[in-house]
Parts: sequence; structure tokens; C-alpha cells
Amino acid sequence: MDGTVLVADDDRTIRTVLTQALTRAGCKVQATSSLTTLMRWVAEGAGDVVITDVMMPDGNGLEMLPKIAADRPSLPVIVISAQNTIMTTIKASEAGAFDYLPKPFDLPDLMKRTAKALEASQGRAGGVAPEIGAEPAELPLVGRSGAMQDVYKLIARVLNAQLPVIVTGESGTGKSLVARTIHDMSDRRNRPFVALSESSFARGAPLADVLAEAGTGTVLFEEISELPDEYQMKAVHLMDAAGTNGPRFLASSQTELSQAMAAGKLRNDLFYRLDGAVLGLPPLRSRVEDISLLAEHFLAKASGTGGGANSFAPDAMDELRRYNWPGNVRQLANTVERLGLTARSQEISAAEVSAVLSAQPALAPSLGALSDEKLSQSVARHLQRYFDLHGDALPAPGLYARILREMELPLLEIALDATGGNQAKCADLLGINRNTLRKKISELDISVTRRRKLM
Repeated sequence: MDGTVLVADDDRTIRTVLTQALTRAGCKVQATSSLTTLMRWVAEGAGDVVITDVMMPDGNGLEMLPKIAADRPSLPVIVISAQNTIMTTIKASEAGAFDYLPKPFDLPDLMKRTAKALEASQGRAGGVAPEIGAEPAELPLVGRSGAMQDVYKLIARVLNAQLPVIVTGESGTGKSLVARTIHDMSDRRNRPFVALSESSFARGAPLADVLAEAGTGTVLFEEISELPDEYQMKAVHLMDAAGTNGPRFLASSQTELSQAMAAGKLRNDLFYRLDGAVLGLPPLRSRVEDISLLAEHFLAKASGTGGGANSFAPDAMDELRRYNWPGNVRQLANTVERLGLTARSQEISAAEVSAVLSAQPALAPSLGALSDEKLSQSVARHLQRYFDLHGDALPAPGLYARILREMELPLLEIALDATGGNQAKCADLLGINRNTLRKKISELDISVTRRRKLM
């Protein structure tokens, strides 16, 4: 790399690391902990690329971008920030940043992006960046994982594009929220947002009325691949009637539209009209590192509406991270709201989390969470949950025999299934005599139908 890089960050370690890495790569580096100094260097014509943090002791790096764009239109600015929310990503994009990386960043990745910025520094088109709007009091999306950072970046790129956007993801991942965020952060934010579900089509409003309501705002087709064919045809007619000066169209779907079309669930003509940018939302189990942040966010909302608890015990948060959340973010939000209202104290305990999760539709934690857990630890968690469910009272007498019996039954059934019903192999697997196994099958009253199937 060849050129001069201006680095502004209040973290001395980051300044040192970047200075050393960029110098070894052949660049000249000027580093500072002050935005005032950075802006003076820019005004003097120094530097071919700027790398700046957002939160600095003497100001906000994002707020400097419009002035840099006005004074030095061809000077690329790479923004790095620990404030890695969707608002930071969108603001960086709106302010004309060449690139944005959340902290902690990958140094080789930053070096590659810096090289691209240096290549573009002489030929980049200029222009004054738009004014940055005020950040709303409540962030529309929460998450700092790499998966969510990718979502934020794609949202920032498609905000004001004219092409349709399809938001895909499992139920509860927040597809409608993302679609609404795209509208609210775009230049159509002050125009109508109309969400059309199956029930909306069923009400039979004339297409002209729908278009009149939407104006030049945004129309969202909710779960488009689940709509009956007659309603999909209405969506086609609506898009055709809108023309070039009508609303922007978004759609949500639990299935990729190409797959839905191949399966006969989506009309071909509708697919080709919606085939634009695809924004896939990750399931919560794929971004476990966001669970703590989300849980705290939802608990703060619950406490603001009269909830009793305002924090989680560390082991309670561990319980939340171990669960696989088949209902994704929506399920987590409902669970946390319930915990906030029913907790016995201001700190939610692990026992309370376990008790609530035991009533959920899927109890199995993700495999990643179990990979380093011993069987005895898993059993201990379930036994502790059983005791906790009784509160201050003790379980009924005869617990030892009852627990052994309740553990023995599923053990035998699962072992028999695993060995294909071969009792000799099952007895060998369990380390017991075959006659003992037969006796246990009889004592534990495994159904006759099942016994015949397994034998």
C-alpha cells in the first residue's frame, strides 16, 4: 500500500496497532486522539484515507463526516466504532463513509478495506453528505453479533434503493420489524407504511384504495409465500397498477422466494416482480452472543411498564443462552417479560428462568451449549429445577425411588430405539442381563405394541 493514513482514536492501543500495521504495509501514518487535530490535518490537505472512531473525547466522528465530504470530497473515511448498532451503521452510510467496521474489528479485514480506500482516493466522486438525523430514543434492532452487523450493513445499502426488498427468516426473527425499520430510516419515512397480510386481502379493499392509502410510501406483503394464489394475483395487479411513481414494495417470507416458487407456493409472475435485494435474518440460536443484550433490552422495557425485576443473575443468563429458542426473538421477548413480572426479587434467578423454560415448547438446549457439559451436570440442572418448582416446600416423600423410576423408563425406551428394538444389543449397551431387561420392560409397563415392535 502507498499513501498517508490519518488515524483518530482515543484508545492508545488501537492507535499503536494501526500505526505499526499500516507502516509495515508501506503507508505513512499520522495518529491522534483528538478530532480537532484530525480536522486540522484534513483542512491542511494531509492524508489519503481517514480511519476514525465515533465516540471521541472532543466530539463525535460521524458528525465530522459532512464537513470532510464538503472540504475533501475525494477523501475516503473508514469509521470504526464500539457503538455497533444499526443506527451507527445507517448514520455512517448516510454521512458518506467509505466503509464501516464494528469494534472489535479484524485487523486483516481493516487492512484490505484500507487498501481499497487508498485505491479509490484519487477517483472517488464527490458530493456533500446528507445531514444526519437525530437517533430515536429506542433502537429498532438490537444485536452486536457478526450476523447482525451483516444485516445492518445490508439495511444501510438498500434503504433508499428503488428495488424491492425481500426479508426472509424463521418465525419470530423480526422480519416485520426489519421491514418497518427500512421504511422508517429511508427517505420515505414521512410517508405511509401499509402492511398487507392475508386478512388484509380477505377484506377485499379495491386496489385503487390500497394505492391511495400507500401513496409514495411503502407497501409490505407479509408472509408472501403463504398467501393463497388469488391473493398473490392481487399482489401482482397491485404492483403493476402502482407504476413508477407509486410506493416501494417489500415482502417477508419464512422461505426463500426461489424455493417457494420451485415448490409451487409462489406464483412465477409475483416472484419476478419481487426479485430484488434479499435480506436474510439469522435465527437466535445462530447469534447466541446477542441473547444477553436482547434479554437486558427486553427486561428494561418490562421494568419501565411496572415489572418487578431489573436484572439477571449471571447463572440465569447462562440458562437463557443454553436454550435453543425455537420461537426466536419473539419468544425471548415474551419469556423475559413474564420473568420480569413474576420474579420474587429485583434479580431474576437461574431457578426462575429454568422453571419458565421448562414450560416452553422445546426444552432442548442447542448442541453447542451442551458440547462441554457432562451428563451429571445436565441431570443436576433438571433435578435442581424439580426442587425449585416446589418453592419453599419439599417434594413428596419417596423421592429417591420415584426419581430412579422416572429416569429408568426414558433410558430404556431411548436405548431400545437406538438399538432398533434388538433386546440383546440393548442389554449389552446398558450392561445388564437380557432377562433383567425383559423384566424391566414388564415392570415399567412399556406398551405391548411397543414391545412387539421393538422385539
